[in-house]
Amino acid sequence: MVSGFRIERDPLGSISVPEDCYYGAQTARAMKNFPISGIAIKRMPLVIQALAHVKMAAAQANFEEGTLAEDKRAAIVQACEEVLAGKHNDEFPVDVFQGGAGTSTNMNMNEVLANRASELLGGARGEGRLVHPNDDVNRSQSTNDAYATAVRLSMIPASRQLRDALVVLANALNAKAQEFQNILKLGRTQLQDAVPMTLGQEFGAFATTILEDCQRLTETERLFLEVNLGGTAIGTGVAATPSYRASVLRHLSLNTALKLVGSKDLIEASWDMGAFMLHMGLLKRIAAKLSKIANDFRLLSSGPRGGIGEILLPALQPGSSLMSGKVNPVAAEALNQVCFYVYGMDTTVGMAAEAGQLQLNAMEPIIVFSVHNAMELLRKVVLTFTATCVEGMKADPEKCDAHLKSSAAFATELVATLGYENTSKLVKEKLAS
Repeated sequence: MVSGFRIERDPLGSISVPEDCYYGAQTARAMKNFPISGIAIKRMPLVIQALAHVKMAAAQANFEEGTLAEDKRAAIVQACEEVLAGKHNDEFPVDVFQGGAGTSTNMNMNEVLANRASELLGGARGEGRLVHPNDDVNRSQSTNDAYATAVRLSMIPASRQLRDALVVLANALNAKAQEFQNILKLGRTQLQDAVPMTLGQEFGAFATTILEDCQRLTETERLFLEVNLGGTAIGTGVAATPSYRASVLRHLSLNTALKLVGSKDLIEASWDMGAFMLHMGLLKRIAAKLSKIANDFRLLSSGPRGGIGEILLPALQPGSSLMSGKVNPVAAEALNQVCFYVYGMDTTVGMAAEAGQLQLNAMEPIIVFSVHNAMELLRKVVLTFTATCVEGMKADPEKCDAHLKSSAAFATELVATLGYENTSKLVKEKLAS
């Protein structure tokens, strides 16, 4: 024993592990191998919780199969419950950028649960532990089905959280649509004067497009209910009993209250990243719509005296270190920037999904991080934009009226009566006068 450390061994040899940590040798080795982003997997709590659920269901199923003793089952389940309650968050320090198709994350969980379960049984942490991370916690599993199942489960609550944030934004936009329903203004196409509309109609359309994608998020959720748990290494189920697959899936469904189904083709499911690509594509679509709305807010509030200025955004901070009195549309600009970042993550997911080889996709960690990161950033920026910009914005009815009256927008209503050419002549005469 080195002061403050214990010595543990894995198949590659000995390594020092902090004495007070629940993680073990393979986690410590991964920390040395991947000092890359400084973003630890604990920053994705939904992934950690989902993986704990998988380990709990596996312990329950293995006990039913007669391959895990009752005392170990009980200890592992209790350790999983502690992880689910957030008691051991700091025990997951492995970087989100990691090789090995998620093996480091899976072993991090296995080691934490094994050491904690050993303590619960009256044993020690480290090499003298009573519960083994591979033989007990990881029994009947491979990273390729345990981790793969967990990351799919984690997408469901993350997607729901984003959807809830989007509903908040849509409700705020609809409230503004009601508030502005009687304010006539000039509609514009290609940044040129078009036909009359109300400011309420403009904001109602913003709300509608956001609610459409809330429905799409609900629809894509089902893609992550199909899991390959029980397929182990490549989908053949090696090292698991024949009845284990049905048992572990049943326990996991009960524990999570999700209607999970097993993949029909476990070989294909072991490498296919199609669900993540489809979901990430939807996130890009949401980002494109949000960025368009941010652009419109910036245009409609431009000036405000030398531009369109039909809406007035809340003054959040001084807009210049030189130009006194200038206020910028910073909430909309922040929304734009998050959306641009999401576009980049969509490219990352597509390239990583394509980079899979044969029976596994080793790039799954970056796919998982990118999708989770995109959802969390979108969730936060949407709530911020709603609270700091949408809810406090106001209309300038006089500016809307002035723009409308100075245009030829009403002339379009004459086309049906006078015809296009005659109406065009009238418009030219009005603009020339």
